[in-house]
Amino acid sequence: MRAVGVVVGALAAAEVVSWAASYCLLGEVDDAVAVPRGEAVVVLGHADPGPIAGRDNRQRVRAGLRSRRLPDSRLIFSGGAVAGPVPEAELMARHATDRFGYAGPLELETTSRSTWENIAAVIPMIEDADRIIIVSEPVHALKARLFLRRQRPDLAARLARARDYRAGEYLLHKPAVVALGLVDLGLSVWVPGWARNSANGLAGVRRLLARVQPKRARKSPRRSSPSVISSRAAA
Repeated sequence: MRAVGVVVGALAAAEVVSWAASYCLLGEVDDAVAVPRGEAVVVLGHADPGPIAGRDNRQRVRAGLRSRRLPDSRLIFSGGAVAGPVPEAELMARHATDRFGYAGPLELETTSRSTWENIAAVIPMIEDADRIIIVSEPVHALKARLFLRRQRPDLAARLARARDYRAGEYLLHKPAVVALGLVDLGLSVWVPGWARNSANGLAGVRRLLARVQPKRARKSPRRSSPSVISSRAAA
């Protein structure tokens, strides 16, 4: 029973943290505010070896599409080729168009290798939008909003809430995602230079983690026992 309680507690805590994170560091722009210069929805990529979008990037695409408030919202996928030969942005764009039939405004940012670089690279794409929505897992999106606030506080004032939190969505996967996200967020806040320079050390780790595949145990070939020839038979 204690183990069941621990599991239930972890699942509940992950839900609460994700919900709270989705409401943090938002600007003064909400759904009721007029946005004559439009809306930009930025979907951040996850390290992905390809050749098609993996689970995390598929989830982010779904969240990005449902976060659009306007039919002419600009959808921006951001992420370079961190774990494979195809940029994360391209993998997500293919999934959005092929799987969901998305045919609206679409832009790709294909050079960034970290969240800090994601934000720096998309700033020229979003600075003319009246409403900016950043989509990822909720804790990761919170970190991205923090980085936008550090890089361009004037744009951070235009941030609106994404619809990247849904109760019970990817329930069993969520506690690990939240725990890792909180560690990274804490390092970004408290360790000087982590936000800007962490990609130099973590990109290789992300590549390794993304490429790890369960390997089938190989059976070693059975060695034939050496023939024993008696001295009598030899004679």
